[in-house]
Amino acid sequence: MKKNFSLLAIIFVLIQTTQAQIISAVPCDMLGMSVNVGSQETSISIYHSGQYLTHPQEHNIFVWEFSDQLGNLLHQDTIVDDAFCNFGHSWSLTDTINVTVTLVNDSAILPLTGNSINCLFEDQLFWYIDTFPTGTLYGSWTFIHNNPGVDQNTQTGIDNYVLENRRLIKIIDILGKESKEIKNQSLFYIYNDGTVVKKIILE
Repeated sequence: MKKNFSLLAIIFVLIQTTQAQIISAVPCDMLGMSVNVGSQETSISIYHSGQYLTHPQEHNIFVWEFSDQLGNLLHQDTIVDDAFCNFGHSWSLTDTINVTVTLVNDSAILPLTGNSINCLFEDQLFWYIDTFPTGTLYGSWTFIHNNPGVDQNTQTGIDNYVLENRRLIKIIDILGKESKEIKNQSLFYIYNDGTVVKKIILE
């Protein structure tokens, strides 16, 4: 009886260890982005926590888009295996900028759902003016809402309607490089609503 109990205890520990190794991501609503201290009036640097909390990191693909309040695209970038989005800009300091980023990692599995990572993050940036204790004014780009991510794997009826009317923006390969439609290869299709869909078109 003691041998059976010991064997069951060892199996339980092995199962728990194996499950811990499978968990390679945290849920979308526990991830977020923040403005890096290196940001200035004419440059922006945004850090995304998904890079360090989603493994394997080398499969993390971030699709960034920045637009004005009229919906005009100001900057877009696809970044693979990096926590930062950095670039110079000529925005007015009085503008409010819409920021959208999608994090996709087909190798990272969420522990409760078993889904791969496909998170959408949306927020707005503005130039915040504050005062140092000495009385000197300073400014910084600041997020308005600090929204958490939304799991794109969870669809509602409204989402399905939007998906039917979405428009393809571009196709990228596993390295984040823009690509044409190639058969027998994993490609990511990026749509105007922030959705990223992985497809393999077989011959």
